[in-house]
Amino acid sequence: MTHLQRARCHLKAHPLALDVALAGAVLVCMLAASFVDPHGSHGGAWTARTPDPLSLFLMVLGAAALILRRRDPVKVLAFTGAASLVESVTADPRAPVAMSAVIALYTVASATDRPTTWRVGLVTMTVLTGSAMLAGPLPWYAQENLGIFAWTGMAATAGDAVRSRRAFVGAIRERAERAERTREEEARRRVAEERLRIARDLHDVVAHHIALVNVQAGVAAHVMDKRPDQAKEALAHVREASRSALNELRATVGLLRQSGDPEAPTEPAPGLHRLDELVGTFHNAGLQVEVARADQGTTLPAAIDLAAYRVIQEALTNVRKHAGGAAKAEVSVVRVGPNIEITVLDNGPGQGNGPEDGGGHGLLGMRERVTAVGGNCSVGPRYGGGFRVHAILPLKSSARAGDGAGSPVQRTA
Repeated sequence: MTHLQRARCHLKAHPLALDVALAGAVLVCMLAASFVDPHGSHGGAWTARTPDPLSLFLMVLGAAALILRRRDPVKVLAFTGAASLVESVTADPRAPVAMSAVIALYTVASATDRPTTWRVGLVTMTVLTGSAMLAGPLPWYAQENLGIFAWTGMAATAGDAVRSRRAFVGAIRERAERAERTREEEARRRVAEERLRIARDLHDVVAHHIALVNVQAGVAAHVMDKRPDQAKEALAHVREASRSALNELRATVGLLRQSGDPEAPTEPAPGLHRLDELVGTFHNAGLQVEVARADQGTTLPAAIDLAAYRVIQEALTNVRKHAGGAAKAEVSVVRVGPNIEITVLDNGPGQGNGPEDGGGHGLLGMRERVTAVGGNCSVGPRYGGGFRVHAILPLKSSARAGDGAGSPVQRTA
């Protein structure tokens, strides 16, 4: 930072010091001009002169009033204008007291609006110029009288231009700050959406695989002594389920890695192409699942494919956890026009813990996931017993706002 920039910053931080310095400079200029007579007696050459004591007193008062120009610019203009009016009417020779009124008029123009500037400027210009022309000691066409007219007009114009530029720069700065706030809010919104998506994936992975691990571990503990071969098979399923859980958790958490971290696994996201594998894990856990598909030849977008897979995974996990050991489940995947419909039915008791009973958020997350891709999800008990999950997913992903329609949730993971 240069010395000039440092001085400018210091003066902006101390406006009163700036006004004192300005008042001193204006006083020096007025005194210097008051001792010079442009209408000398020797062929128009400038000569020295001595101003009247009243003119000296009015110059000091006008310069001192400028110290308060920021506090009350209109009153300062009125005071300096009155001093200039008295000086222009009574003083001979004329002293440049009007310089203080010019500075005060500039301050009013830069601190108020345009209509006020033009009204005050017109009044000041008319009063000072008119009084100097009509009641002053000089002829009305004297250069000093025309100079008052010109200087007051330029002061009003310059002050208005400074005020307009200041307002323009302020508007640009405000728009830039608003745009910055908008970008920050958008970034926070995207982060929140990404966190919610990752939370859903983590819930789906953990709820599914941990439920299977729990069931198989219970089976292994039950048959360990009498049927060790079956216990080994159950433990093998536990190991396979835990390995799958770890792989999916690693893939999900890999999305949170920074650019300098090791690369995340590149295994594709699960979809309906892994439906048989998913159903097989539930078969191994003792749940009877029947699958009916009528979506041959349908290619789903990645978001729709993942949502369909997670809906089935969450629904079967709920069946295994809440419907009892003798429950059976039916899964159907059908293409109906521009949509793919997922239905999961079971013949369990159809009762469980809802969110208000301290249950989990599996079905709530299921609804949010389906709604996020523009679909519709309904869950609730079946007529005659059991539970039903029905999701309609569009073949073309188009996120839309709104709550997923459906019956009140009766059971959650």
